[in-house]
Amino acid sequence: MTSNCSFLAVDDLMKTLELVIYIPIFVFGLILNLIALLVFCLILRKWTESTIYMTSLALMDLLLLFPLPFKMHATTHLWRAHFQPLCSFLECLYFIGIYGSIYTIMCIAVDRWVAICHPFKAKQLRSPKAALGTCIGVWVLVIAVISANMQRFREAGQEEFHCFHRFSEKGWSPVVITCLMLFGFLVPALVLVFCSVKTIWALQQSGQHSQQSKACVKIIYSGLSAFLLPFTPSHLAILLQFLVRQGLIQDCGNQTRISLFIQVAMCLSNITCCLDALCYYFIAHEVRSTKHTIRLSIQRRATFSTSEV
Repeated sequence: MTSNCSFLAVDDLMKTLELVIYIPIFVFGLILNLIALLVFCLILRKWTESTIYMTSLALMDLLLLFPLPFKMHATTHLWRAHFQPLCSFLECLYFIGIYGSIYTIMCIAVDRWVAICHPFKAKQLRSPKAALGTCIGVWVLVIAVISANMQRFREAGQEEFHCFHRFSEKGWSPVVITCLMLFGFLVPALVLVFCSVKTIWALQQSGQHSQQSKACVKIIYSGLSAFLLPFTPSHLAILLQFLVRQGLIQDCGNQTRISLFIQVAMCLSNITCCLDALCYYFIAHEVRSTKHTIRLSIQRRATFSTSEV
């Protein structure tokens, strides 16, 4: 990055913008995700594939929300060197929440695709145990990858530093950014879009217009929104900042705009915690509708049996 290019104006602007963006996201995200856990664990208490994935997603969102107050503090305050282990821990939690959410939303799309487009295979592939195993696998994978690499991205020996900001050159190496863009965003995004398009097309071709089909379409669209709207701009910004770090973008004006873009995009990516609430609502509605349908069918059978006697 060009040494004589000043980013003080961007940093001053972000001190205000981060508070404006983060405070509502933290408050509403915390409330919505706690309500979701309350509904799925205590009210519905029906462990289907969907509710297991949604519970895991709510936990991922809470993991992402927990470091936000520390992130807001770090924007305006330098941290002393002895806080570096705490900073690495908080950064790990934050990125585990982000990429755990990405992979969980992808798994939800795959689960819907199997259920709708491959109903015969779904009987063998889908089950609450399989969903639980998949969620555990996502947690283990994301925790292992991020915790193994996160501590290497900070320069050692700094007396004061900005947590959540200014990673070392190792954090911006071509290998790291290529893996991040490919496995952290592009592959999950392509899988999500493919499964979503195929599932919606199959529902339209079937000609079914039941409440359950409509709910399924709404779940698919809410999953697409919770993935593409927050994470597409943030990963585009990471790519542009990588080009700056590699010296491919040297104009000071462009560097300043990219610096502002990546900070705003990373802030707004946290809105996924609130957008996921759409998924929670439609899943809860679907589960309640299924319960109601089963209850009605039992009552009808009971009435039919009584009338025969």
